Amino acid sequence: MTLNLMKTATIPAVRVEPEFRAEVEALLSADESLSKFVEGAVRDSVRRRSNQAEFIARGLASLHNANAQNVYLDADTVIGTLLTSF
Repeated sequence: MTLNLMKTATIPAVRVEPEFRAEVEALLSADESLSKFVEGAVRDSVRRRSNQAEFIARGLASLHNANAQNVYLDADTVIGTLLTSF
């Protein structure tokens, strides 16, 4: 049996004003630590930035494709299609 033991790493400490720390701590769930809250916030931010980067990459690829094929749709057509699809 092989165990996959992975070492953990730390994220640098973030210095904040005591009032802000107290505000954050007041929002914690009963079973939530400040460390878990910070980890969750960092994970959410990483996910959001990754999604944003993928969105921009898709948009740029679409722009490149439209330029290469010289095929464009005007905004009214696109919005009209979106509105009728719901």
